[in-house]
Amino acid sequence: MTPERPDPVLSSPPSAPSPPAPPASPAPVATYRLQLQPAFPFSAAAAAVPYLASLGVSHLHLSPVLEAVPGSPHGYDVVDHARVREELGGEEGLRALARTAREHGLGLVLDIVPNHMAMSPRHNRALWEVLREGPKSPYARWFDIDWEAQGGQLLVPVLGAPVGQVLKDLRVEGDVLRYHEHAFPLREGTADLPLPQLLDAQWYRPVWWRLARTELNYRRFFSISELIGVRVEDPEVFEATHATVLRLLHEGVVDGLRVDHPDGLADPDTYLARLHEASGGRWTVVEKILADGERLPAAWPVAGTTGYDALRHVDGLFTDPAGHGELLGRYRAFAAPRTDRGGDWAATVRRAAYKVLTHELAAETDRLTRVAHRLCVASPEPALRDRAPWALRTALRELLVRLEVYRPYASVDAASVVTEEAAAEARLAFAVPEEAGAVDVVRDLLLGRYGDGPEHVEFRTRFAQTASALRAKSVEDTAFYRYVPLLSATEVGGDPGRPALTPEEFHAYCARVQRDWPTTGTVVSTHDTKRSADVRAALAVLTQCPGRWADVLTEVTRTGDGVPDAQLAWAAWQTVFGLGPADGDRVRDALLKHVREAGMYTSWTEQEPSYEEAVARFVTAGPCGAPGERVTALRAALEPHVRANVLGTALTHLTMPGVPDLYQGTEREYLALVDPDNRRAVDFPPSGPAGDDRSGKTAVTRAALALRARRPAVFGERATYEPLAAEGPSAAHCVAFVRSGEALTAVTRLSLRLAEAGGWHDTTLPLPPGRWTDVLTPGREFTGHARLADLFTELPVALLERMGTEDGAGG
Repeated sequence: MTPERPDPVLSSPPSAPSPPAPPASPAPVATYRLQLQPAFPFSAAAAAVPYLASLGVSHLHLSPVLEAVPGSPHGYDVVDHARVREELGGEEGLRALARTAREHGLGLVLDIVPNHMAMSPRHNRALWEVLREGPKSPYARWFDIDWEAQGGQLLVPVLGAPVGQVLKDLRVEGDVLRYHEHAFPLREGTADLPLPQLLDAQWYRPVWWRLARTELNYRRFFSISELIGVRVEDPEVFEATHATVLRLLHEGVVDGLRVDHPDGLADPDTYLARLHEASGGRWTVVEKILADGERLPAAWPVAGTTGYDALRHVDGLFTDPAGHGELLGRYRAFAAPRTDRGGDWAATVRRAAYKVLTHELAAETDRLTRVAHRLCVASPEPALRDRAPWALRTALRELLVRLEVYRPYASVDAASVVTEEAAAEARLAFAVPEEAGAVDVVRDLLLGRYGDGPEHVEFRTRFAQTASALRAKSVEDTAFYRYVPLLSATEVGGDPGRPALTPEEFHAYCARVQRDWPTTGTVVSTHDTKRSADVRAALAVLTQCPGRWADVLTEVTRTGDGVPDAQLAWAAWQTVFGLGPADGDRVRDALLKHVREAGMYTSWTEQEPSYEEAVARFVTAGPCGAPGERVTALRAALEPHVRANVLGTALTHLTMPGVPDLYQGTEREYLALVDPDNRRAVDFPPSGPAGDDRSGKTAVTRAALALRARRPAVFGERATYEPLAAEGPSAAHCVAFVRSGEALTAVTRLSLRLAEAGGWHDTTLPLPPGRWTDVLTPGREFTGHARLADLFTELPVALLERMGTEDGAGG
């Protein structure tokens, strides 16, 4: 199709300051995430509102709604911040959805994307103007471009081969340069030049896509060259890119915000403060991934995170620590002790980080090195002089790979992130001790010990942005696919090196959340999780029976031919165990993505067809073939324990501190793999309750949400959280807590180990004073000490409500 030239009149001009925002609205009780796309527009969401309202949620959580690349299935590739996406129904469609939602007592929360836009000039009008007018364009300030690099031309990595090989595919039509589906504006007065000279005369340079790895001179989203970084730290850019969203907030169409990827921003602290002020303090959560032990910066004026920290703690509660250790040993024996196969998590992460820095993020590393070298050359400080670029690059690399969090922030002491311990290790990378002084130079620059001039700030900013991209690519997108003893542990926000958590650690986390971030978001499944909560819950059962799992794996591996490699086989068999009987295409697609992300034998940019064909054959003949029936039989035998984990995860998530966010379809049994598998359309009933699923998850979800909706103060900002300890021989298998003295959650933990030990015996749960009614099984009442064998007769979980106080306590 011949692309159309964008209208040169921008629909996203710098805007006037937004009017004052109305007073902040209360935090949601519970949100429900909908993945909007052309196949599921606003009208489809509106049709689902009666059903969604019947669940008991208070708000719909919408994926990005601003104008995106046509056909985008997710909306994160924004091209115009001033318009609501026409393919979804436009602003009128959004307003109609808001009206329908209001009629059913629901509000709206929007997912916004401040960090980047689509690198698609034919659709991104602001970018079109920058390509046409260069750095003098009023829109040049929008984009994070290093105009001093590449001879002042913006590299556009879209060509399928070096330019000399595809020159015939470049053609000029009027004042537009076209290459297949791509279109670029021509600089004024250059349309009649011969093609080679015409290319040299532009403010941009179309290049072979492989040059993006080392030559790119614009900031991108991680290593995705199709997304260009936006300089939202500029107040005028903030106004222009947020005017429509803020207007929708001010007019009451939208109630709250989810901020995508704040770690990519130059200055998250200032951005979030500005957003808080402009929105009038509306409920806002940020997609911040917290490392183990890391805390959300206290200075951020937000309700909290989107909830991956909660996901890790809930998952860890249902993972057996001793069994995980045995499973790891079995994995090491199965996959053979070789690089990235032996089961050393920290080493796997470190190796992945080195690879990412020298490959996917080489351009970002070079840019950071250039800034550091300029500072050293220009500095009056003798200690900074005589530092070669290679030494600075080495120091930067060694410090970056040793960061244990995503990035430092201005409001957090940088020395606690770029530690002296890390610096000491980094110095060992230098053969000549005197050269190791480059590490101290870099660290001191990062700690602000040589000033706060514009270039010093730029250096710290570039380091932080590179660090966040490195952490995401090396951990989430590489190491998670190389280290696979327990696939449920390789989840966003997770710590595969220590996936199991004690009940005491879980309770301490919940108490901290209730104290510090009581209206933070919590999740167990999202559009970005590698596996849905129900798949992970099934996989966690394997930590209770590692020997049985290893025996089955030995059997099916012996009977199957053509195993590409042992690590892939282990991951494939766990995939089908977690998913259960599934369409082979879904499993094959997920496993092909797995091996490309791992980058051991094939990758997205250097695909190895013979290996990928072997993977596809293996999946079809093995996990999705006759041998897979043995794994299916094991899962069927363990089904009661899978169910205990599924229901325990759901109820814990819905009643713990914070605002629970349900991902679309997860109120029922929801078995999904990595995107795009988890972004498939969901069928919603036209109205009223849907039929329950086999696990009983729907009934548990409805009951918990109904209780939250009926008694929001019991779970809200001023609620309380109190752990409740069982008493007796099987006490360790019950995790219980009380919210505001009025609602009691109890779940079964490690149910297979419990069954092997003979069950609950005389274990009891001492209830707080009063009469307690069973919310999940109406008609049952408990007082005093409840025998767990009685409490869990019907289900492996229980939700109790104290009787006679519905209009009283709970604040």
